[in-house]
Amino acid sequence: MTALPTATRGGASYWLAGYASMLRFDLRVLREMLPFFLVIQMLMGAGMAIIYGFYFDDLPPVAATFIATGAPAIAIVPAGMAGVPGIVMQHKMNETYDFLWSLPVPRLATAASTFTLFTLLSVPGVALAMLVAWWRYGIDLSVSWAIVPAVLLAALMANSVGFGFAHAIPEPRITNLLVNVIIFFTLLFSPIAFPIENFPDWFAAVHRVLPFFHMAQVIRAGLTNGLVDGVAVSYAVLIAWTIGSWALAGYAVSRRR
Repeated sequence: MTALPTATRGGASYWLAGYASMLRFDLRVLREMLPFFLVIQMLMGAGMAIIYGFYFDDLPPVAATFIATGAPAIAIVPAGMAGVPGIVMQHKMNETYDFLWSLPVPRLATAASTFTLFTLLSVPGVALAMLVAWWRYGIDLSVSWAIVPAVLLAALMANSVGFGFAHAIPEPRITNLLVNVIIFFTLLFSPIAFPIENFPDWFAAVHRVLPFFHMAQVIRAGLTNGLVDGVAVSYAVLIAWTIGSWALAGYAVSRRR
């Protein structure tokens, strides 16, 4: 990485130069891992879009629509809540974590580079999940421009949560355990591909606080008309989780002097 001139350490130009440097640095460091994460993320979204349909011989149109519009949310989870922590765990296990934060760039630029890469990594999986679900169930989706902020916010939230707990937890093995629990819980026990009303009241109440249901809500609202309500609340919950995760990550990173 090219060191930034000390005389210019401040202002937007310095931050943008640091951000560009970190993007190049991350792409070089992760060039072997990014294709792996991309394939896993695409397979999970497309695979879940197909496999849910095997549970039933003849899906009602509403059920098929829920599965098809939930698949993009499922595709986002691995990149943010497994991929981002995976990179942090790799740095910690390779003892390059302190080196990462010693680089001559703003720390926010380092975080922004990670968010950019894994948010972009989410897009192919979301697109493939939508195409596979459309092909598998033959439903008519009403795609609107609302899908763009919905996918970006869902990806940003997932990346933020993964980034936050990966930096806040010192032990990578605990992080790895938490990643697997989150993915297991999300795929099997979250109302992403089916209505939240199918859950017991107490479990539904839990999911109205957790972000997974709300990820599916905002994405589903951008793909359908009149299927979901309370979308403003879902946006608010996702924004709150994003801000909280940034605060947690900022606190953890700020302790490293």
